[in-house]
Amino acid sequence: MTESALTILAGKTAFLRLKENGWQPQLFDTLMGASGGAKLLGLSHLDRFLFGDFLQRSDHPMELYGSSIGSWRHAALAAPDAAKAIATLQERYLNQAWDENDTRDPSQVIDELCHWVLDGICDEETVAHLSDHPRFVSHIVTARGLGLNGGPRSASLGLGLGLSAIGNLASRRLLALGFQRVVFSSGGSVSFRFEDFSNLHVALTPEAVKPALLASGSIPFLMPGQINVPGGPLGHYWDGGVIDYHFDFVNHQGEGLVLYPHFTDKVIKGWFDKKIPWRVNASSRLDKVVILAPSRSYLATLPYGKIPDRNDFARLSSKERINYWTQAMAMSEALADELMKTINSSDPTQNVVALS
Repeated sequence: MTESALTILAGKTAFLRLKENGWQPQLFDTLMGASGGAKLLGLSHLDRFLFGDFLQRSDHPMELYGSSIGSWRHAALAAPDAAKAIATLQERYLNQAWDENDTRDPSQVIDELCHWVLDGICDEETVAHLSDHPRFVSHIVTARGLGLNGGPRSASLGLGLGLSAIGNLASRRLLALGFQRVVFSSGGSVSFRFEDFSNLHVALTPEAVKPALLASGSIPFLMPGQINVPGGPLGHYWDGGVIDYHFDFVNHQGEGLVLYPHFTDKVIKGWFDKKIPWRVNASSRLDKVVILAPSRSYLATLPYGKIPDRNDFARLSSKERINYWTQAMAMSEALADELMKTINSSDPTQNVVALS
């Protein structure tokens, strides 16, 4: 029997509800989007199926929680034409190009490219739709720098990040000394009630949409960050993944299920937790979560044995990178096909692994 390209993991409650009700989109009241940059291309056709088909089979309300590229993907879902918007976002991300002789600081070049990518989906109509969507409530997660992390200066920022990493190693709660979670929301936050940090929810106005999205994806050192996002407290804003890389599900309090199209089968809490094994969400925290991720056997078939990531910008030429990313996007049709087969199966949990 051929191994599935798609790994589907479900918490105990999620597994039982799928078994009893089948794959009904209205079971899911929350959609999660992790940080990951170029990894969005590895889920290319899976996102296109979810955003353009499966989630359009219902008009029930949903909350969209995203950090970094997760928030960008969700902005596409909240566009007037979600299928067109997610394809545009993917194509622009794929086709980023720059003059190799550009003498500007690399962070300026990257910042300009990010503006160009988002311009593909942040037209006036989409921005207005996203900030006042009749169905999707968007939550764009950012990290406002505090103290030494409150500016782009390399020396002080480097020291601030180093201290944050050390404090986080001792206790994740100490990360709150260096960063504040600021969430730009188009409505109330019900599914997630953030209680683990100093948190602030800010109304997502049309003027704040693009700056908040840029802030949510602003990796320290790689990008200059965003200053004074409209509606939020004054300060310097960084990538939401610093605090919520894959999110800490201790904060999940929703009644419905969480749909999580993800880059991996692990749900790591924060960016500084990537190499801390015990900072992976325990199965008990994922009780109502359904994770969709490329299987390890599928990854082995991809060029370089992995989905695209931002390190490809440095290790590959532009031509090599675009060829590789294009191939990975095309191959991701297998992920969408596997999910469609599962959804249409007489046994809705035949390809689903229950988290113990």
